[in-house]
Amino acid sequence: MTDKTKPRSKLSLGKKTEEDKPRTAKPPATSRRVNIERDRSKKPVAKPASEDAWKEKRASAEPKTRPPRARPAQPAKEGSGQKPAGTTRQRPDRMKEERREGGETRRRERPAAERKPERLDTRPQRIEQFFATCPRGLENVLAEELHALGAEDVQKTGGGVGFFGPMALCYAANLHSRLATRILLRVSAGKYQNEEDVYQGALAVFWHKWFEASRTIAVKVVAQDSQLKSLNFITLKIKDAICDRFREESGLRPSVQTLHPDIRIHAFLTRDRYTLYLDTSGESLYKRGLRKQAGIAPINENLAAGILKLSGWKPGEALYDPMCGSGTFLLEAAQMALNIAPGLGRDFAFERMLRMDAKVWQRMKAEAQAACRPVRSLPIFGSDVMGRSLRDADSNLKAAGLREAVTLSKADILEISPPAESGVLVMNPPYGVRLGEEEELAALYPKLGDVLKQNFANWRAYIISADANLPRLIHLSASKKTPLFNGALECRLYEYKLVEGSNR
Repeated sequence: MTDKTKPRSKLSLGKKTEEDKPRTAKPPATSRRVNIERDRSKKPVAKPASEDAWKEKRASAEPKTRPPRARPAQPAKEGSGQKPAGTTRQRPDRMKEERREGGETRRRERPAAERKPERLDTRPQRIEQFFATCPRGLENVLAEELHALGAEDVQKTGGGVGFFGPMALCYAANLHSRLATRILLRVSAGKYQNEEDVYQGALAVFWHKWFEASRTIAVKVVAQDSQLKSLNFITLKIKDAICDRFREESGLRPSVQTLHPDIRIHAFLTRDRYTLYLDTSGESLYKRGLRKQAGIAPINENLAAGILKLSGWKPGEALYDPMCGSGTFLLEAAQMALNIAPGLGRDFAFERMLRMDAKVWQRMKAEAQAACRPVRSLPIFGSDVMGRSLRDADSNLKAAGLREAVTLSKADILEISPPAESGVLVMNPPYGVRLGEEEELAALYPKLGDVLKQNFANWRAYIISADANLPRLIHLSASKKTPLFNGALECRLYEYKLVEGSNR
C-alpha cells in the first residue's frame, strides 16, 4: 500500500500534539560578567532621604559634649573695675581691641621680638700658603710686620717672605702691610723637566673655582737657573693651560689683557721646580692711591716706609727730610703716626675672586677706618730748594688729607737748621749720571757732611744713595750700611749717628 492509499487519521479538536506547539528561540549564551551586570541592574534603587531624616542622621554622628558648668556668680568689688562673674570673657587674641573715648578703636600690639645676633662661623678655616714680595733688604722688617698681623710659619727668602694663614690674613696683609709689594697665593707647585710638565701642572688647577671666565688675565714668569730656553714660550703654555681648563669646565675662556688685567698669574721657575701663584693684590701695594705728583727721582712708598722702619723712628719723634721732593717720606710718616692703613684708598684683586668673603672684608675695612686718628699737627718736617718739588709735595699732602700734619718750607740743603733738639733725618739725594753731575755732587757731599756735623748733633741721619762716592766724600763714619734696591737700582742705606765733637 502506498502513501497515497494510507488511511487518514482522525482529527482531535481538544489536544495539541508536539508538532502543533510554537517553536521559541533559545537564549544566547552569556558570560559571567554580563550576568553580574544584569543582576546589579535588578537591585532596587534607594529612594532619596528626606531633609528631616538627613538632619537626624547628622545630629546622631556629632560627638556628645557636656554642657559647660555654670560658675556661681560672685559680686564684684566696688572700685576694682572687675566685671561680675558669669559675664562672657574676651578671647585672648594676639591683637586686643579696646574702646577709646569717642568710640575709636585702639590696637595694642605685642612688643617686637629682639633681633638675635648673627651666628658666628665656628668652622675651622682653611689654611693657605702665601708669599709676600718686597724690595731686597726689607725681608726682616717685613717678616716682623706679617707676624704681627697673625702670619704663621714665616720664612724669609731673597726678595720676599713666605707664610701660612687663612684667607682673612690675605685681606689683612693687603690692607695693612706698608712694606710688601704683592701678596701671592700659591695654587700649584711641582717638579718639571720640560714645557709639557709645566703645562700639565697648570692644567690640573681648578682655575674656574677661583675666578670667572669673563675676567681678563695676564701671566708673568720669573726664572732662576731654569733649563728652559724661552720664557715667552712657557708663558704662552701656562696661558693655554688656563684657557683649556676653562673650556673643559664651561666651554668659555678668559681673555688676555697685559696692561690692566683683572687677574694676574705669576710663575716662578727654579732649575727643576715650578710654582704657580694667584696675585691677590692687583696693582703693586706701594701704589697707595695718595701720591698725585712724582718728583724727579721718586722713591717707592714701601721702600720709604721700610727705611723709616730700619731707622727706628717712632711716631712722636721729630722727622726731617731736607730733600723732600714730592714728599714720599713725609706721607708715609704721617700715615704711620695717625694709624692710617695704607690700603684704605684702593681696591685689590682678591675682591674679584670667587672665594672672597665679603662680610669679613667689609668688617675689616670698617675696623681699620675706625682706628684712624684725627689729623693734627705732627713733628714731621720737609724742605726743598726747588719750588716745583715743594708744590708737588703740597699737592700730594692735600690729596691725602694730611697737609695739616706736615710742615713744609723752602730751604737750601747747606743752610738748613734742625727743627728740634733731636730726631731722625732721612733723605734721598740725587746721584750723578753724567760727568757734570758727578763733579757737582763731589763738591756737595763734603759740605753736606759739615752741615750735619755742625747743626744736627744728637740726631740720627739716614741717607739712601746709589752713588758709591758718597761715603768717601761726605767725611762721616757710617755706623751701618744696609743694601737696598730701589726698583732695579742697587742702593745703600747709610746710618750716621751724629754726636757733637765726633765724626770729624
